[in-house]
Amino acid sequence: MKHTIKVAGGALLVCLVASSAYAHPGHDMGGLAHGMAHPLSGLDHILAMTMVGIYAYQQRGTQALWLLPVTFVALMAVGGALGIAGAGLPLVEIGIGLSVVALGAALALDVKLPAMIATTVIGAFAVCHGFAHGAEMTLDASGYAYASGFMLATASLHLAGIGIGASIGRLGRRLESPLVRTAGGIASLVGVGLLAGTL
Repeated sequence: MKHTIKVAGGALLVCLVASSAYAHPGHDMGGLAHGMAHPLSGLDHILAMTMVGIYAYQQRGTQALWLLPVTFVALMAVGGALGIAGAGLPLVEIGIGLSVVALGAALALDVKLPAMIATTVIGAFAVCHGFAHGAEMTLDASGYAYASGFMLATASLHLAGIGIGASIGRLGRRLESPLVRTAGGIASLVGVGLLAGTL
């Protein structure tokens, strides 16, 4: 499992380096800092992105460990570009709330989805999160620096989730399963509350 954690870390590091390349000299650091702060400013974003990492770890496979977080970051960037461009995307807040409910429920019920379905569902949620980030960019910020910031923060939250999953995993399956299920259930209930606030 140590090898798979290294693979996931390497994949996310590539994503971090790629996104940070956008923040080259000439782009404002305010945009970068604002972008990094946005995913950390809401419980919905923090829960969803951390649970992507935990869920990826729980799949017990190298492919899921890197594929799910990288898919989320990549499609979140697409959503962010749509938000920055001012495109219309309906039901974004509902999609974000549903992401917390669904990811929490997947952990609580120990759902193992085929890779294609998991990446599709997580990718759809990522577009919603990215759109929300992009739509809230300040007018004086650089889109590249801002997007780089929220991609970096998101990748960091995924890594934190993988780290949490690995730490719990060291306790052994007898303790790991109830801890993950309980955490997922609590997160899902929080998601229901967040979702109710958007309706």
